[in-house]
Amino acid sequence: MKKIIALSSLLALSALGMACGDAGTGANNTAANANRMAANMMNQANAMMSNAQQQMGNAMNQASNAMSTASNAVSTASNVAKDTMKADSNMSNANMKK
Repeated sequence: MKKIIALSSLLALSALGMACGDAGTGANNTAANANRMAANMMNQANAMMSNAQQQMGNAMNQASNAMSTASNAVSTASNVAKDTMKADSNMSNANMKK
């Protein structure tokens, strides 16, 4: 009889230990899964921000190139205007000497 009581107590304690152990493992697994999900979300956010940064850099480079092209066009037009004014001035001086 003592053996049956001892075995029953051992069985009951084992069942209680497994139940508590499973609950703890389940909670730990849930926490680990939540941590993994949070890490994955942070990695995705980081990748999206990096992509946005690259796109902004590309847009800035395109704007800079457009400004350089416009500046070169204005410089060329200014040089042409100066040359035209010099030519007109030379012609006027030549006509005045006649």
